[in-house]
Amino acid sequence: MRKLFHYPLCGFSRAVRFLLSEKHLDFDLVYETPWSLSDELLDQNLFGTIPVLVDINGTSVFGNSAIMEYLNEVYSEIDLIGSNCQQRTEARKLADWFCFIFYEEIYSHIVREKILKRFMRDIDRTPDPASVRSACSKLPVHMNYISWLIDRRNWLAGKDFSIADIYAASFISVLDYLGIIPWAKYELAKWWYARIKSRPGFRGILGDNLSQIPPSADYSNPDF
Repeated sequence: MRKLFHYPLCGFSRAVRFLLSEKHLDFDLVYETPWSLSDELLDQNLFGTIPVLVDINGTSVFGNSAIMEYLNEVYSEIDLIGSNCQQRTEARKLADWFCFIFYEEIYSHIVREKILKRFMRDIDRTPDPASVRSACSKLPVHMNYISWLIDRRNWLAGKDFSIADIYAASFISVLDYLGIIPWAKYELAKWWYARIKSRPGFRGILGDNLSQIPPSADYSNPDF
């Protein structure tokens, strides 16, 4: 059986889970924490990052882009990047937007303050509300960008569901879990995310419920 070493509130981990499910590939989840990685994971990835995918043939793949490309090439029956150069470029561009720009401007700061500071011992655990406020002040740009895209397209990168939707939804879902996003302000983005929440491949992610950090009230509700 495939293994995916993951942390439930890691956007990158969620993206791989979503991608595997959309490709109808069976896998077992191995719970990891970013602040205390297991020896089993380090045997597969000396860089000490998550997620790590171990395929049924023993191939170990880590690194966001590497896992995505590996799954799309090895299991090509369901293509989630695009059938031509223009579609693939747009899907990869938008996936990178969320993996780098959204991550750096918003996601990393909120996760650090709301999650990592609760558990990590080697960082200053003093809350920094200003960091959260600063990150949240940049959220409208990204949410309005999603709305702008969905006003013109069926899915983020075009007519077909793709890795752009997978990576955007995976990072946004962590913020939604924490109750960060004021959805009433972003009706088109909310409509797009409701469609994501209704996909069978996303059900496992909506089932996440950490006792130390409970989800927001409407997190698992597709009709939020």
